[in-house]
Amino acid sequence: MSTKCYVGNLAFSVTEKELREAFSPYGELTEVTVIMDRFSGRSKGFGFITFANDENAEKAISEMNGKEVQGRAIKVSVAKPMEERSERRSFGRRY
Repeated sequence: MSTKCYVGNLAFSVTEKELREAFSPYGELTEVTVIMDRFSGRSKGFGFITFANDENAEKAISEMNGKEVQGRAIKVSVAKPMEERSERRSFGRRY
């Protein structure tokens, strides 16, 4: 079974390729995503990595959590399922 990991406190300049390179020594990665702001196109400072194997994910979490990547101590944990968001309301002008 695969395990999805959350990677936070990333430098805004970290790319998916760099994230893949940092975590690939721990095992096969099936997906690597850096979350980008849809308006600015800039990184939001976090991403997700999916490992093909649970044991590899656990090892990566224990060894990479707190490790420095581009001068920032990253946070690595098992990703939580996305919570359903309520409908956003606009308080601006109505058209």
